[in-house]
Amino acid sequence: MSARRNTGTPKAMRNIFGIIMIVIYLAVGILFFCGYFDILFPTWTWVRWVGGTLFVAYGLWRGYRQFAGIDRGYGNEPDDDDETPDPTSFKH
Repeated sequence: MSARRNTGTPKAMRNIFGIIMIVIYLAVGILFFCGYFDILFPTWTWVRWVGGTLFVAYGLWRGYRQFAGIDRGYGNEPDDDDETPDPTSFKH
């Protein structure tokens, strides 16, 4: 008889963390566009537009991956109970 140990992060926590990170990336991008970081780059207006564009684009890309199920670990891999055991593996 073998005891199964679950050492992974629960799917719900990964999903919540993913959504929080999407919101953070989009918010930072919007803050760049609004000029919130002008105190750091007062004469570099191109940094404002490039930074805002990159953060918003990455936030949208990450949101697409999250909700389309492309990222591994966000509900698109089979559960451990559904897998057939591999006779050559050392897991019991």
